[in-house]
Amino acid sequence: MVSGISNFLTSSTLSSISQSTTASVSLETGMKAMGRPAFILIDNKIDQQTKRYAAMKEFLYQATCLATYMAIVIPIFKNGSFKLAKNSILKNEKAFEQFGSANHYLKYKKLASMSKTDRTATLAKDKYKNMFSENLQKELKEKDKPEQFHIVKGAIEFGNIVGSVLGLAIFAPQVSHLIVHPALKLFGFEKEKAEQQAPKPVDVKA
Repeated sequence: MVSGISNFLTSSTLSSISQSTTASVSLETGMKAMGRPAFILIDNKIDQQTKRYAAMKEFLYQATCLATYMAIVIPIFKNGSFKLAKNSILKNEKAFEQFGSANHYLKYKKLASMSKTDRTATLAKDKYKNMFSENLQKELKEKDKPEQFHIVKGAIEFGNIVGSVLGLAIFAPQVSHLIVHPALKLFGFEKEKAEQQAPKPVDVKA
């Protein structure tokens, strides 16, 4: 077991996640979506009906925040920061001239991080033949460690960080609040809550 944990902690996958704002925040929010409801459900100080409602509400909140973050916030800030850097702040940096978009760079970065053998085999596929310029193709095919263009990666990660802060603090919660209560109502949880909170009839003796 210790060996397995050690292998996981030193794996390239974990290293990639820790170096990516998007992956790190997504993993954290995903763990909240599973962990917080679980802790609510094992709390013996809360009655069963309240636990079910609270756990479902927390799960829906975190899940919709994550979905909003991944589907809307990150694409906007990732591409926005790339375009801003390329067209204004860092417009004189030649590194940005190599790539048409943030996704274009990230596809290159993924290939550049592979071993030369895996990279060569991947580049042989039809979809990669016209994806990069002649200079980038040469970089990927001939070098053991191709240029990573860290300044481009830095610009994209800066956008991801800003998107994570603003998106999860402001935008995603607003979207989530619009979805959570209708979803709870659809699944019957709002009705259960209303019934639980309704005052019980008092017997009046004549």
